[in-house]
Amino acid sequence: MAISPEQLAQALLVRRQVLKQELPGVIRNLEAEEDSLEPRVKRADESHRKANEKVALLKEERNQSQKAASKLLVEVKDSREKLVDSGGMVNLDPNWKKEKLIEQLEEIENSIQTSALDHRSERKLLDRRKKLLEENEKWLKSRKKSNPEMSRFVDSRREMISSYRKADSAHRKMLEAVSKAQPLHEKKVLLTAELRDIRRQMDRARELLDQSDIAIEHWQRRLKEGFGELGAGYRDLMAASNKVSSGGRSSFARAQRSASKSKKARGEEE
Repeated sequence: MAISPEQLAQALLVRRQVLKQELPGVIRNLEAEEDSLEPRVKRADESHRKANEKVALLKEERNQSQKAASKLLVEVKDSREKLVDSGGMVNLDPNWKKEKLIEQLEEIENSIQTSALDHRSERKLLDRRKKLLEENEKWLKSRKKSNPEMSRFVDSRREMISSYRKADSAHRKMLEAVSKAQPLHEKKVLLTAELRDIRRQMDRARELLDQSDIAIEHWQRRLKEGFGELGAGYRDLMAASNKVSSGGRSSFARAQRSASKSKKARGEEE
């Protein structure tokens, strides 16, 4: 059953009148949602910012301790070689020699600095370094007692170990902080998107409300004076329909024919 222009215009007029009545309430509800959501977004943003700051501080602490430990590692290695060359280094305990502390520390350091590791792999490396440092501590105590000339060497190594432990502690805390920061980031993104959507709806509702009086006046005049050309802002709404009625093609038919011609032309070119 075909719908007459009058029926369609009447339906559009009623829709605009209903919108004019309902939109103020819709806007008030959206404003209330915005007011409720804004402080939540601010809190989420602040929590995420603080979490990131904590991660950054721990990372800096780790980097500084790591840098100090790496520098001491080179010094200790050189000192050890000098002691060996001068005969000041007593034979190492076979069990400790087998562990090769310095070489393994260098290997772990290189893995941490150059490899793309997940949190689990990083923790395994940190646990391994912790065990090596604990065994080295025992060895240092025994070596210092047996050879007083090694005191300087032993003290340097102890300082190196302390720096490594500080770096490891900061790194572990940093990994925990990163894990805690992730859900805060996700919450912030979710709430921000929700607030953005509410504001988008509110802008659209206000736009429709601002247009209501003009739209209502438009369709009231159409129902009263007709659907032809009525002057500025009132073009002939029946032009296309009248053209089809008089034997012309509709805009849809013209578009289909144009598409068919384009397709045929492409086929001939190929």
